Amino acid sequence: MKKIELSAKVQLLDPRKGGYHYLFVDKEVVAQFPKQNKTRLQCTINDYTFPCGLNHLGNGHFFVILGKEKMKKSGTHLNELVQFTLAVDPNPLGVEEPEVLSVLLDQDPFAKKQYDQLTDGKKRSLIFTLQKTKNLDLQVQKILSFLEEQAAQKR
Repeated sequence: MKKIELSAKVQLLDPRKGGYHYLFVDKEVVAQFPKQNKTRLQCTINDYTFPCGLNHLGNGHFFVILGKEKMKKSGTHLNELVQFTLAVDPNPLGVEEPEVLSVLLDQDPFAKKQYDQLTDGKKRSLIFTLQKTKNLDLQVQKILSFLEEQAAQKR
């Protein structure tokens, strides 16, 4: 799928709803993506590209969150009208799979089966947990514990 070029003003979500800086995305644009709002995307603003997902705005439309780091790297500011593009992320998870996870899944067929049954969101949660853990043995323990916990919830 080609890139979709958009423009929107950087807005601030109500603090009761998170207080995030965001870019508005019309529901008709979202309907063009293969999995609609569940499609992992790459957003590009001023030559800065980052992986993102779409969040419900609550009125049928959606938004892309712009954290402080993304705003700084893209050179954007609150209330600024920006041009940006959205494209389907070639990586369906939107994040790189850590080597420890790949190796474990290659060696343990049960773990691989459990992992393959997870939603993309659960897979991302596991990967983010691993990124915060530096100790290799602890990473393996966390993977196995996470997979066992998910399997137990399905029973």
